[in-house]
Formats: sequence, structure tokens, C-alpha cells
Amino acid sequence: MPHALTQTIDALHTVSFTSQLTALLKTIIHFDCAVIIGYRPDKHPIYLFDSIPERRELLFQRYLLQDYQQDPFLVALDQAPRQGVLCMADVVPPAGYNEYASNFYQRTGWQGELCLAIRLDDARWIVIYLGLLAESGGFSSSDAHYLELYIELLAALCRKQWGNNPLYLSEPLQPDQPISQHIHQAIGSFGQAHLTHREQQVAALMVQGLDSEEIAERLQITQGTVKNHRKRIYAQLGVASLSEIFGLFINHAITAPPVTQS
Repeated sequence: MPHALTQTIDALHTVSFTSQLTALLKTIIHFDCAVIIGYRPDKHPIYLFDSIPERRELLFQRYLLQDYQQDPFLVALDQAPRQGVLCMADVVPPAGYNEYASNFYQRTGWQGELCLAIRLDDARWIVIYLGLLAESGGFSSSDAHYLELYIELLAALCRKQWGNNPLYLSEPLQPDQPISQHIHQAIGSFGQAHLTHREQQVAALMVQGLDSEEIAERLQITQGTVKNHRKRIYAQLGVASLSEIFGLFINHAITAPPVTQS
């Protein structure tokens, strides 16, 4: 763990932080894949990272658009905000959970799930989902207990990364910085053949889950300007909804060639 912790600290405020944080978590307990989101009550989650090996279109086309509203962990967080580790036995399935389970969760292939809720401030949380793909009976109560022992350390790292910063993937890449996450490259290049530079910036923040107010604050422009950009983005990409934007992004992420290091 000391080596993984050092690497995570070294990765603060870089594009590698979330992947290094995931590697650190793997030194604590075993899991197969992870999803990290920024959460603000009553708003769309903001995508920060995932290591889902397949069917990741479910994350973008279903969960981040609407299914998050029936996520039992987020519902529990809304009802009783508490930093810590949650397993399914700790939460009460909300209304609509059966639809959530059949339309999203069961289709992911996850056989077990733990949720880490980390409070950044009164209005913002980092939520980390850890999943098991193998039919091994899921996580045990000792897994959750052991992870809970490290929650303050993990919270300190997340607050250092995002505490005074907006929730988005990371700082812009420097020219000499290797790209460690294909998804970051895909977001950076999404729509570049059809959109202006500013429209591309707006589109990149849209697919991360930011609303017009947050995009305006992030880019230091007015909400009216953001809305005008959104209209043109829809027209230029030939779509009529945010769902279709996510669909285009998934296709782009799948087909975008990886960046190779020279």
C-alpha cells in the first residue's frame, strides 16, 4: 500500500489521479471494476472515471441520464447524508428500484457492489462504486468494515483533488504528459470535426454531466451564451436531446484511436 499511496499523492491534480486512486483501493480490497462520479443532490451526476471492461454504454446512455434517480445508494445519501462505506444490505430499495435493477444494474454483469460516499462540502460528494463481476457471493461485511478503516485517508485525498476545484475530469493535459485514460482523450476530441473550439469545450462539459449554470461558471461566460452554444451543438451534430449527445459520445469513445506515446 505505501507505494500505491505515494503514486496517488504524486498524481494529485493530474489526469492520472482517479486511476491511481482506483489502484490504491485495490491494495485494500479485491474488486473487478470501479465507477467514480461527482454528485450534487437534484442534479445529474458528473462522470469522473470508470474501469468497466464492457457494456459501458449503459453508464452513459442509461445511468448518467436517468437511472441514477433510482440508485439506492444515492437515494440513501439524499435521505441521510453520511460519509462512509455502504453495501446493499445498508440501504432500502427506493420506489422504481425493480425497473432500475432490470434496465441497468442486472445488465452490467455486476454481482456485488460497494459504495464509498465522500463528502467534499455541504453540496458536493465523491461517490465511488466498486463492483465484482464473478459470481462469488458479492462483498462480505468484513470487506466493507476493512474499507471503512481507510475512509478518512481516501476522503483527504479526494478533498485535496476536488475540494477547492470544480468537479470535472482533471486539469488540461500538458503537451508532454502521457494520456493514461482513453476516455479523457475521447472527451477532448469529441465533436472537433463539426464544432468550434468553444462549442467543443461546451460539449465536453455536457457529456461529463455539467448543466448550463455550471458550464457558464466553468468557462466564465453567461448562461445565455451557453444555451446558444448548446443549440448550435445540437444542430451541428444532428441531434435533438442530451440522450442522443451521449449516444454519439459513446460511439466516438469506442472508435477514437488511442494516443500513443512517442
